[in-house]
Amino acid sequence: MSNLNHNDGPVGLWLVGARGAISTCVAYGLAGMVEGMLEPVGLISECEPYRDLPLVPLENLVLGGHDVCTRSLHDSAAELARSGVLPPGLVEAAANRAAAFDSCIMPGLLDGPDVGFADLDPRSAELGSMQPREQIARLEEDLRFFREDHECAAVVVANVASTESWREDHDEWKTLAAFEKALDEGTPQPASVIYAYAALSSGCPYVNFTPSRGASVPALIEFAKLRGLPHCGNDGKTGETLLKTVLAPMFKARALKVLAWQGYNMLGNRDGEILKDASHRQSKLLNKDEALRSILEDSETHTHVGIDFVPSLTDWKTAWDFVHFEGFLGAQMSLQFTWAGSDSALAAPLVIDLVRFAALSLARGEKGVMKHVASFFKAPLSGGTHDFSEQFRALNRYASRR
Repeated sequence: MSNLNHNDGPVGLWLVGARGAISTCVAYGLAGMVEGMLEPVGLISECEPYRDLPLVPLENLVLGGHDVCTRSLHDSAAELARSGVLPPGLVEAAANRAAAFDSCIMPGLLDGPDVGFADLDPRSAELGSMQPREQIARLEEDLRFFREDHECAAVVVANVASTESWREDHDEWKTLAAFEKALDEGTPQPASVIYAYAALSSGCPYVNFTPSRGASVPALIEFAKLRGLPHCGNDGKTGETLLKTVLAPMFKARALKVLAWQGYNMLGNRDGEILKDASHRQSKLLNKDEALRSILEDSETHTHVGIDFVPSLTDWKTAWDFVHFEGFLGAQMSLQFTWAGSDSALAAPLVIDLVRFAALSLARGEKGVMKHVASFFKAPLSGGTHDFSEQFRALNRYASRR
């Protein structure tokens, strides 16, 4: 059992991608809830039976993070307010809390393929050009200073940055020994992997809300167990894929043959802009399609997901799905649905939930992959079923263990 006690001090929430839309919604949303301006809509950790768990109180979370851009958190909030995501009154009321968070945001690690994007911090580019061991040491120093400066009982690192460019599996990722050797030899690594290693080596639980590699490589799964730390990921399940993992089991349970499931996504904001690039888009699409195929278990089913960047949508996303299926007597029928929502407003409460669950796992001395939070992810590290109902039952079983 860990010595973590929420009465020993605040718990740090360190956000990778700290000035992005998700982090901005986390920061202002937390401020709004703590100040009594917002109801905790979308936070399951504030619902029964989870609220009876010894979770870190919302008012005990303090924020810091890394980012590679130069814009201020206030600018990000103003963008979201103009888009109708953040209430203008909340932006004004939470200005002091937001400024405190902004002062704790450090230059992040620029991923190698991402040079050339707008408003990049030159210090992040410099960090991205360093040797891996130097990068890790710099990130560890930031985490250590934040923990000491805020007298944190613990710090949880959550990656909510934009999707990285796709990488094939590397041999040095297979074992921790091989990975450590690669670091010593200066072999470049994806930023998400470096962030994950730095978090774990600093004694911080790690949450990967992105499709990027993070702590999903076998070497870091091994490292988390060695360090006795909980972690979870990958790729937060907030919209279209969430619906798929709810609806697909229905077709299977009723013995209806799904002939085709075609999806089309339109999204704006910086994440959408980054996904214009084919390599970044590949990282995202793999998880969106795999969950559906895993549930249906029919190699003859045609599945496809498309993503297009539509700048005018800003933080709003629209997904349209067409399901073509066969019923009794060979009758062919269809289901169509449209999902329109703010990705960041949907993601932010899930990030807060996951950080609270990760801090609880740390307090309980649990280590390795947090299997009970699989329902939060498109590609849960624990594997197993993608059926949302089954995943959610696992979370309820975990809550009942209190």
